[in-house]
Amino acid sequence: MRSHFCGELGAEHIDAEVCLMGWVHRRRDHGGVIFLDLRDVRGIVQVVFDPDTEEHFELADKVRSEYVIKVKGRVRQRMEGTINPDMPTGQIEVLGKELELLNSAETPPFQLDEHTQVGEDVRLRHRYVDLRRPEMQERLRLRSKVSMFVRNYLADKHFHDIETPMLTRATPEGARDYLVPSRVHPGAFYALPQSPQLFKQLLMVAGMDRYYQIVKCFRDEDLRADRQPEFTQIDIELSFASEQEIMTLCEDMIRQLFQSVLGVNLGEFPRLSYAEAMQKYGSDKPDLRVPLELIDVKDLMKDVDFKVFSGPANDPEGRVAMLRVPGGASLSRKVIDDYTRFVGIYGARGLAWIKVNDVAAGAEGLQSPIVKNMLDSVPALLERSQAADGDILFFGADKANTVNEALGALRVKLGEDLQLHTCDWAPAWVVDFPMFEKDQEGRWNSLHHPFTMPSCSADELRSSPGDALSHAYDMVLNGTELGGGSLRIHNAELQRSVLDVLGIDQQEAEDKFGFLLRALKYGCPPHGGLAIGLDRLVMLMSGATSIRDVIAFPKTQSAACVMTDAPSAVDEQQVRELHLRLRKPTNES
Repeated sequence: MRSHFCGELGAEHIDAEVCLMGWVHRRRDHGGVIFLDLRDVRGIVQVVFDPDTEEHFELADKVRSEYVIKVKGRVRQRMEGTINPDMPTGQIEVLGKELELLNSAETPPFQLDEHTQVGEDVRLRHRYVDLRRPEMQERLRLRSKVSMFVRNYLADKHFHDIETPMLTRATPEGARDYLVPSRVHPGAFYALPQSPQLFKQLLMVAGMDRYYQIVKCFRDEDLRADRQPEFTQIDIELSFASEQEIMTLCEDMIRQLFQSVLGVNLGEFPRLSYAEAMQKYGSDKPDLRVPLELIDVKDLMKDVDFKVFSGPANDPEGRVAMLRVPGGASLSRKVIDDYTRFVGIYGARGLAWIKVNDVAAGAEGLQSPIVKNMLDSVPALLERSQAADGDILFFGADKANTVNEALGALRVKLGEDLQLHTCDWAPAWVVDFPMFEKDQEGRWNSLHHPFTMPSCSADELRSSPGDALSHAYDMVLNGTELGGGSLRIHNAELQRSVLDVLGIDQQEAEDKFGFLLRALKYGCPPHGGLAIGLDRLVMLMSGATSIRDVIAFPKTQSAACVMTDAPSAVDEQQVRELHLRLRKPTNES
């Protein structure tokens, strides 16, 4: 039906007769000549109708934004002074000869251009209109390119694209499952997978050797800008491979992806241990574009009169750390108060600070309400911080987790606010994670998942679970965790040892993981893998600030689809067929 796409026309098409189809992006009437900016998936071109084509001119006069039209005409050079260098088709225009209205349109709920200022709720409610915007289409095209590159890369490495079930059983992955009631098995439920973890391990047992899948996963959890109840991950698993080999393969894939799609050379990925990352950056996904580092001063604060510092300094689970900001002494008190409120979001009870006006003058050259309480520590503090005139020192003192979260987040915010980034892209690997962490009730939980290979023996694992490290690794880019992986346990007895530490007895283990434990007894090879969040990856590559902007039809932060009004009530007959009875919510008084 059409001969060309709008955005593909150029000077080489001058004098060509073309047939175009698309949406009216903008209509203008200039002195009896009508200009239509016609838009399709490849771009925009200007179409001109003059009164010589009376019938089609009258129709052009009636069309409005987002009308769907068909145009036949001749490509011509734009007149001097009307060329638009900011438009790919700006050297030419199409002189319209025929116009056919394919469909009219109501006035769109918002403008479809780069100046759109409208709430996200309106955009999501009319997502089919929002996706017409060039910015959104470019992001979805980028997503398609990324998926295609990954498929081709892994196929060249002899990986097999294998689908795993969407209806499975509940497994402990750290979040709630979405449950699906079974009509043919009364009282029983399927679970939508939080990941294909166990199935891809079973594929390794089955001898498939190299598996991948770009797969939907589901987690019923509290949401943030980089979370969705349904998300997509690039899932990879391979047998007879070391931790080093898996990381090298995935690093090479991401490096080639950035080079191929964005023309960006990420370089080598530095490696940090989990302990080093938490110590220096307060985060296991550090943004290495920011040069600031946390500096421990716990030993210097044990005997100071300032109990806000001495308390955590003498607490085995406490931490006292500082952050030196070069040139930060120029920050106003209002800005410092804003940062104090910011760290409060992360549980900090305040933000102590010292402005360094004159290092040579010692305590006399410092400006802060806390200096008088720690005079004996000032020389060592200045030496350890390597502070210079004009710097500011921020302090955190509390339980180690609180200090890490608060100062770690402040470090990233300072990097953005003060434009401290030293580069555009900063990848890294974080390795040597602890196997377990304790919850508030004092029970051990897996830091990754219970199928991660420990780097110690089963006896050492049982005797000292808090000291056990794992063969786990996370890929980080610009402070965002792109993906995580590990070597997997391939021995049934070692797997039982991990489940024992987690307080899962044999009966519960058999009920939940019996199929895996049995499979491990039938010659399971050493194996491992990694899962990369496709949504997060495309978000970073496109410069978007939310994964909702790189998903065609996302949910809101309350896990709702405002376009289709999902989730929704269902017919009572359907509920009865599922052998369910709904409990009506009671109104709170």
